Amino acid sequence: MKILTILGSSRENGNSEYLVKQAMKGIEHTQLRLSDYKIHPINDMRHTDEGFSPVDDDYESVLSEFLAHDLIIFVTPIYWFGMSSHMKLFFDRWSQYMRDDRFDFKNQVRGKKAYVITTGGSNPYVSGLPLIQQFGHIFDFVGMSFEDYVIGNAVKPGEIKEDLLALDKMNAWNNILKK
Repeated sequence: MKILTILGSSRENGNSEYLVKQAMKGIEHTQLRLSDYKIHPINDMRHTDEGFSPVDDDYESVLSEFLAHDLIIFVTPIYWFGMSSHMKLFFDRWSQYMRDDRFDFKNQVRGKKAYVITTGGSNPYVSGLPLIQQFGHIFDFVGMSFEDYVIGNAVKPGEIKEDLLALDKMNAWNNILKK
């Protein structure tokens, strides 16, 4: 099984990234940091005859990497009670590729396994649930299997090391993913 972690934070070595590193200890995987790529927003052309215009950016290389993996771990801090702008833009661009004749996007995505790691403050175990639901709806729409998620309680860098429940869950994921 080919595993991909997609990091949506604009901060390197943040709390969400710390959790995914714990989950992936000793496991072969590919990591994409969305902030390392030039990804532009698009004009919504889903309902026009001409469809989307080509975009000169790095998104297709990110998409190709995504499509080449079986299990995806989406990693994003909770920003203003939602996913990061990097992660949201990653998903927004799916609309473009659902209309692109070069791809059979939904069939290529169907059946991939999805995990979500997120961290935040302001009572994240409650305030982060709508974000988890949003991921669930996205995965349902394209036929991905939503395997599990973790919400960590941390804001300042390093605070996640105090969230023993999140760390325990990452240890459990590590054991599961090693099999």
